[in-house]
Amino acid sequence: MKYLSAVIFLIVQATVFAQVPKGAWKSQEPTGSTSTLIVADNYLSIASYSVGNKYFERAEGGPFMMSGDQMTYTPEFNSADTAKIGLPIVFTVTVKDDILTLRYEEAMVWMRIDKGDSPMAGAWHITERASGGEGDLVKIHQEGTRKTLKLLSGTRFQWFAIDPAVKGFYATGGGTYTAENGKYSEHIQFFSKDNNRVGSILKFDHKLENGRWDHSGKSSDGKPIHEIWEKIR
Repeated sequence: MKYLSAVIFLIVQATVFAQVPKGAWKSQEPTGSTSTLIVADNYLSIASYSVGNKYFERAEGGPFMMSGDQMTYTPEFNSADTAKIGLPIVFTVTVKDDILTLRYEEAMVWMRIDKGDSPMAGAWHITERASGGEGDLVKIHQEGTRKTLKLLSGTRFQWFAIDPAVKGFYATGGGTYTAENGKYSEHIQFFSKDNNRVGSILKFDHKLENGRWDHSGKSSDGKPIHEIWEKIR
């Protein structure tokens, strides 16, 4: 009887953990644009855009907690509706055959892009930066609540500059990435501040060591950068 109870407990635990929709997902919007969802380190981000038309539509994101098949998501930014920032939303989560369904007032259906099984997958924030992209790295002393985060799945990335305390949304961008042999590349598919950047490929020197992501090269506007990123706690 004890053995049976232990088996049932393990099955229940596996079911609960299996509901966490880690990785990247996509869906088609009624407007014709594509939406992508990245889930990493108890944070999620969503962006809606059109690559072909070089059009950015909207973005939102924030931390979440899971309890069984219930996801409590609290937006820290929403470029289309700031009134929703800080108000928790509880989704019922179902994952089956690489299809993710999030049910709230209505069902949102997403198709899997990847499972987030990359050493780079996670939610990152900048901790050090070299002035002007050159010279010694200096620790960033964060003041206030403004922040820049970058979420990575196995193949996709999205960064965003926000200030949750004042419901501020300043910029976001994202697309696909590769990281191998000391090189990290980003293929931009959306950029809220400049749609002309869509289609650009940025290449950086890259080193991941002891949880520190050393990132150097040139930004989308051609300026040299050298940064250290670490996963958020």
